[in-house]
Amino acid sequence: MKKEKTSQPTPESETALRQELVEHFREKRELLRQQWVQQMTAKGLLAGLSQAEIETESITIYDTVIACLETGEYEGAEAYATRMAERGVLRGMTTEQIIGGMLTLRNVYSRSLFEWYQHNMERLSAALDIYEPVANKILSIVALAFVEEREKIVRQQQEAIRELSTPVLQVRDQLLILPIIGVIDTHRARQLTEQLLQTIRTRRAKVVVMDITGVPAVDSKIAGHLVQTVDASKLMGATVIVTGISPEIAQTLVTLGVDIAKMNTVGDLQGGIEVANQFLGYKVVRTEPKAGMDNKEEKV
Repeated sequence: MKKEKTSQPTPESETALRQELVEHFREKRELLRQQWVQQMTAKGLLAGLSQAEIETESITIYDTVIACLETGEYEGAEAYATRMAERGVLRGMTTEQIIGGMLTLRNVYSRSLFEWYQHNMERLSAALDIYEPVANKILSIVALAFVEEREKIVRQQQEAIRELSTPVLQVRDQLLILPIIGVIDTHRARQLTEQLLQTIRTRRAKVVVMDITGVPAVDSKIAGHLVQTVDASKLMGATVIVTGISPEIAQTLVTLGVDIAKMNTVGDLQGGIEVANQFLGYKVVRTEPKAGMDNKEEKV
């Protein structure tokens, strides 16, 4: 029994078939696009988009896919996917809306090919061999762009939260307070140090009161970061006073062998501010209270 030979398409026939697909999709453009929009609407994938936006986006995506199929180049798809992901994430579009829309378009294209080549299975198979890799590549480009944009937004939000959780406050000329609240990891400790040093420079600070009352625990790495922050601040010309060390953290620092001599420590924030005032040459003078007046401070 003779084995049937499977004919392999020549480069010339593959190029001709690719162009045939492009012409078919362009000829059926409005019909297939409307089918795509109708299916996405039925699936609830177009929620939040106006009719004008649906029209513009569907035309652009449809034409972008055909351009990639014709040229074999994906720069246009990558650029559009990035823009679409930026808009989609900002508008709160879900992964299902973004990826689901592209999967629906892929199905619309595939069904069109099945209908067109239903009486020629060999040509249908060859057409799918050309079309499917392009469709899958574009789907992966869109998915990757959406994931990267979501991750970028999350990183920006995390950075904003870190900055809010470690504010460097100016109490008076040359005096800063850095209240630290919550768990300190390595990344946050590094960001804290950078932010403090930058503020010391811009505010020309001479004294910093670093209050760690709200820090639940300190390990060896974080203790090392705190010492490095104190040393770096000294190089910038500022003295750091650490306040709010809990008994547990004090024991940890001693057990870890942290060089306590490098750190100026005071029991609480109020005491730290009083010591800072002394460093800067301020003293509190108690006077008889007047309406709307508190104790008076003067520089000596």
